Amino acid sequence: MNNKSYIGISLVILIFGIIFIPKIIDRITNDEVVKNDRLNIGKGLTNSDELSYIELYGENKKVPDFKFVNQNGDTISNNDYLGKVYIVEFFFTTCPSICPIMNKNLVEVENELGENKDFGIVSITIDPNHDTPKVLKEYAENYEIDNPNWNFLTGDKEAIYSLANKGFGIFANTDSTVPGGFAHSGLFALVDREGYVRSRLDKFGNPIIYYKGSIERGASVLEGEEEPQIDILIEDLKKLL
Repeated sequence: MNNKSYIGISLVILIFGIIFIPKIIDRITNDEVVKNDRLNIGKGLTNSDELSYIELYGENKKVPDFKFVNQNGDTISNNDYLGKVYIVEFFFTTCPSICPIMNKNLVEVENELGENKDFGIVSITIDPNHDTPKVLKEYAENYEIDNPNWNFLTGDKEAIYSLANKGFGIFANTDSTVPGGFAHSGLFALVDREGYVRSRLDKFGNPIIYYKGSIERGASVLEGEEEPQIDILIEDLKKLL
């Protein structure tokens, strides 16, 4: 390639940089470039006392509609929780690994908040074929749960998996290779009185989106390991209440 060709290419690169680089920088500055295929996260709030709004899939600004049957055989929907601050989890009663930790943590959350009538929990099984209302009622009794705002829900399997994976973006699926036969993430979603998913910001100013419920509260962790988030969940619940 001769010197004229090199000069021509250099001029093209220079012109491109002059025209487009300032625009790219401007878009990044205004948060227009960074997006997530699963969750479109709104701008983080700078005030540590405030919680960010999480926009699910860029479509559902509020919790997706759901309607299932609880441990008492009653039909429960997301509308029953309007006006309350609540937690959503996906679990199954025969889970041998993280579910016992998750629900032990939720019992502690409930104990911390006392008998607050504006607080609730929604526990949705990902094994509805086994987890009938009767099974869920026995499960709740084993945990000594009698809070009328804590509903253990079961229903159509396809609807449940759609709600978990597409609605919330919280993974749940059958998997014969893992203990219990179901793979799922031990995350808790925090929902405010109006039905919006909320979360606090991390140290970099980004929403954490969901709270890790599969690590026992107060557990000691080694450097580099994930830390328990139940205490910060309790703090944020109290903010919303």
